[in-house]
Amino acid sequence: MEPDDFIESGSLLIIDSFIDALKAEKGYSVHTCRAYRSDVLNFIGFVLQDQKIKKSADKKIFLKQIRSLDKNTIRKYLAILVRSGKSKRTISRKLSSLKAFFDYLIKFGTIKTNPADMIPFPKLEKTIPKFINIEDLFKLLDSIKTDTLLDKRNLAMFETFYSTGMRVSEMEGLNMENIDFKRQMIKVFGKGSKERIVPVGKRALTAIRNYRRCLKENFIPVFLNKNFSRLSSRSIRRTLDILVRECGLNMPVSPHTLRHSFATHMLDSGADLRGIQEILGHASLSTTQIYTHVSMDKLMQVYDKAHPRS
Repeated sequence: MEPDDFIESGSLLIIDSFIDALKAEKGYSVHTCRAYRSDVLNFIGFVLQDQKIKKSADKKIFLKQIRSLDKNTIRKYLAILVRSGKSKRTISRKLSSLKAFFDYLIKFGTIKTNPADMIPFPKLEKTIPKFINIEDLFKLLDSIKTDTLLDKRNLAMFETFYSTGMRVSEMEGLNMENIDFKRQMIKVFGKGSKERIVPVGKRALTAIRNYRRCLKENFIPVFLNKNFSRLSSRSIRRTLDILVRECGLNMPVSPHTLRHSFATHMLDSGADLRGIQEILGHASLSTTQIYTHVSMDKLMQVYDKAHPRS
């Protein structure tokens, strides 16, 4: 049963107002808000089924049910997620969604304490980011044709990806006014609508110019679909899948893989970690430091191969 089928208007109105607050106050992306909404709905659906409470459109009844929750109910819910095979990262996000939801209810005096506050997040294992080596990445970019308008767009888009390390959502939202061709800079609006300035290479800028010259109108979005509307993140991913397949790369490659590749190649070439942090738009240096593990693995391979007494 879908959560929306089990929960009626009383609770949905409250949850939707919570999501609206996330957008307005936190600047969360559409994708993040959608995930938070789904997480809260799934939890409430579990509570209603677990406690055999009839669905109710009455807002007061729903709030009474919420006030009766305690940390044991949340622990039981998380235990079920573990048994169902959910990853620690997924469980951590779902717990984060619940903590934020209960904080929202406290802010408006709906409840007095957050029942999820005393529940710790699962310890996440640091995963080494997947990246493409330089030779394969150049093979991918060099394989992109420039015969048609969409070909030119694809080359410009993925050259820009690799040149800047931007997120796919940032690429989707990129407008022409954000690009300073003279100074070779791009204004990027990242997570939480945080603004940053990133450098962009001449090769990417040239590809953008060549693509935009073929357009009959001065459209605001940089990258357009075949109907001359803003290209979506989903379409960007789908286009990359096609290019990777046509290129013959026998590996999964996503826009985030290009971002990881940018950071890894920059670090391997001697770039400063703080500088990479600024370009990627990471709030914490610890997030960027994961790329040092990739470079260290490469360094140890060279060491083991070259040192006479390794």
